[in-house]
Amino acid sequence: MIGAVELGLIYAVMALGVYLTFRILNFPDLTVDGSFTTGAATAAILITAGTHPALATLAGGVAGLAAGVITGLLHTKGGINPLLAGILTQIGLYSVNLRIMGGANVPLLREDTLLTPLRDNGLLGGAVSIAIFGALALVVKVVLDWFLHTDTGLALQATGDNEEMIRSFGVNTDRTKILGLALSNGLVGLAGALIAQYQGFADISMGIGLIIAGLASVILGQAVFGSRVILISTLAVVLGSILYRVTIQVALQAGLDPNDMKLISAVLVVVALVLPKWGVFRRVSALRSLRRTAATSSTTGGA
Repeated sequence: MIGAVELGLIYAVMALGVYLTFRILNFPDLTVDGSFTTGAATAAILITAGTHPALATLAGGVAGLAAGVITGLLHTKGGINPLLAGILTQIGLYSVNLRIMGGANVPLLREDTLLTPLRDNGLLGGAVSIAIFGALALVVKVVLDWFLHTDTGLALQATGDNEEMIRSFGVNTDRTKILGLALSNGLVGLAGALIAQYQGFADISMGIGLIIAGLASVILGQAVFGSRVILISTLAVVLGSILYRVTIQVALQAGLDPNDMKLISAVLVVVALVLPKWGVFRRVSALRSLRRTAATSSTTGGA
């Protein structure tokens, strides 16, 4: 179970990237499946070539960022549908990733990585590793919170909410979309680089279906923990990533076939999307809204 929490915290970096496009930019980006592997492949091949693991990890993030820029350019400058633009980049990245790795798999078991000190000292799978991965996820969350409250971040939010309106104020929405997609896939590539070092290899198939895991983390987290403001939303995404991985682990321990993991992920997303629309959950949500309204009114009246 501790391993599931560790994975949940690392994958939270990827989930925050998905949140940036899915919730903030309102862009259905399927580049994720390819850019995750690109980040992992770039980091793995650089580490085997003798590059310092920290630089290799950052290079993985930059590679993911470049993938996001390509999707953004296809959509904004090429006029391609957002969904199709992501699919095209994802398909192209499959061949690119094979070229980067020179094959379907790059082992890292005998290489020094960022996690080698933890592994050598027996700290993986314990409180220390959870604290470190938790700190990493928290740093990414705080930086993302800060960015979304800057002028550029507010323009990014406005582009997702009402593109025509923000364009009327002179904002270049094409540039904003490219930036959002770049940052999102940069986080995804960074997560891929970390996961490759965590599991000891990079594989061409490691990103297949990953967008479902990202969406499950975002939707499940916000359904359970709320999504009223940015600070809460990003925290909900991190917690949702942990909840998703723990749920998967529980399902596997209960005897489900590992081959059914993608099906379990899809079911989790469906449940997270459907439950809030059921009567009892709508009433709970309405009650919460009434309480917030009453609290606001009493505060205003007291002032």
